[in-house]
Amino acid sequence: MWRHIASNALTFLVVLVFLFGGALIWAKNQYTGQGPLTGAICVKVERGTNFRKVSNDLADQGAVSNGAIFRVGADYAGKTQDLKAGSYLVPEGASMADIVDIVTRGGASTCGTEVVYRIGINRASIQVRELDPATERFVEKAEFVPGVDEVPEDYTRVRSQNDTRYRIALAEGVTSWHVVDGLKAVDVLTGTADAIPAEGSLAPDSYEVRVGDTVASVLDRMQSSQERILSEAWANRVDGLPLQTPDEALILASIIEKETGVAEERRQVASVFVNRLERGMRLQTDPTVIYGITKGEGVLGRGLRQSELRRETPWNTYVIDGLPPTPIANPGKASIEAALDPANTNYVFFVADGTGGHAFAETLAEHNANVAKWRKIEADQGN
Repeated sequence: MWRHIASNALTFLVVLVFLFGGALIWAKNQYTGQGPLTGAICVKVERGTNFRKVSNDLADQGAVSNGAIFRVGADYAGKTQDLKAGSYLVPEGASMADIVDIVTRGGASTCGTEVVYRIGINRASIQVRELDPATERFVEKAEFVPGVDEVPEDYTRVRSQNDTRYRIALAEGVTSWHVVDGLKAVDVLTGTADAIPAEGSLAPDSYEVRVGDTVASVLDRMQSSQERILSEAWANRVDGLPLQTPDEALILASIIEKETGVAEERRQVASVFVNRLERGMRLQTDPTVIYGITKGEGVLGRGLRQSELRRETPWNTYVIDGLPPTPIANPGKASIEAALDPANTNYVFFVADGTGGHAFAETLAEHNANVAKWRKIEADQGN
């Protein structure tokens, strides 16, 4: 009888072992296998929260099938103490293991709200955007011009949240004065600029910043980025250019930047100026004349007068030979690359064509015909 009891007990123990092993395999598959999400979601991890609260939120949103397995898996991976506050994008079908990694790896929030401080040529504005998890695209919630428009409630709300992301976006062609002036409205930054950086030395781009960053540190990042872009483009320049130094390339790039907003035209515009430099022709470009008047501070806001086209300044390329002494704006990467790899053309003239682009010409006769067409378009638009 005792042998029979022992045999039954052993059998029962074996069954328990198999059941336990099967449960472990099932739990592991639940933890590492594809999750139940049928669409991406944003998960917000509050500062000071714990894995139990996070697992409950995830279960409520249908991101995990079992909160207990999620917590046990995180504990087994040694990550229960590594929660990072923020808002995180959890993609469709993410496993529990994936989600644990997302909420513990740290770094900037990948979901939720961001504030973009836009510094443009004509104005600076502040934009509030929220990520739509379904499309993974940001949707504008509010935009205003600081000091002009009323501050929207959305901005006040997101500024009080600790997971809001902040970016500064510089438009191509802004002057260094515009940048320094625009940074005054970036209320997450501290300090002020010691001086206006050299014209052309700041890279137009998008820069993520954190509350408490200094204005000086942001300007340093912009300058370092432009130095890298210029250095790489100069190293890859084509042979035979009438440019002796990277500084000259930066000057030409700034003129290209101000002359066209059409990306496909940059290398053609560059070819016009390169051809003129090679032939000893004056560049004769209006943006340089404007810079000689404004010095990059503000916007002229009107057309040029004939007297201004004739007035001698270091930047008036109708009067001076060759390049002006400094850039006239901060050119973007594409314009720098165009200056150092222009299209292979014989163009020496261009004029607006009425479509937002330009008509190019090799001879004065062709150019005069293009100018006549543009004058007619201007006259028709004025009627």
